[in-house]
Amino acid sequence: MKLFNIPTSMFKPTLALLTLALALGCSHLVSRADSDHGHTPSHDMGDSHGAGESHSNESHHHSTLEIPAGQPVPTVTLMIYPDPEQGWNLEVLTTHFSFAPEQVNLANSPGSGHAHLYINGEKISRLYGPWLHLPELPSGQTEITVGLNANGHEALTHNGQKIEATIVVEVP
Repeated sequence: MKLFNIPTSMFKPTLALLTLALALGCSHLVSRADSDHGHTPSHDMGDSHGAGESHSNESHHHSTLEIPAGQPVPTVTLMIYPDPEQGWNLEVLTTHFSFAPEQVNLANSPGSGHAHLYINGEKISRLYGPWLHLPELPSGQTEITVGLNANGHEALTHNGQKIEATIVVEVP
């Protein structure tokens, strides 16, 4: 008995989408929002560190750059999806910010730059775009933080708080 009438050429992509939909529906993702950073949860799903929480900041050693008054304040939101093949896919959604890898180490330009990726407080890499595949993550609750940075690597801040977002994923 045939339940679906899917052409053979579409079977693999359809199966991948169904697998992703099932994984997303059944995944154990936890996100946090923290209004102490001057952002609303609708803009910063999973913004970082609430009162009393600690974060291993020894890797966050770059200087900071405050967003000037009157300029739109960038925001960052993280989404993470289990990859149907292996690992996870991280999506970095921003407002008032453009990834500009061609400008790294050049003069700072308002609203553009790159991001820094931290896993469990340890800096892993720079991000030059909104998507990243993470082939593997540590087991248990894994904290993923992405902070927005200027071309000179300064962490962007607003009201003295870094513009970053954190999401926690439960990894089997």
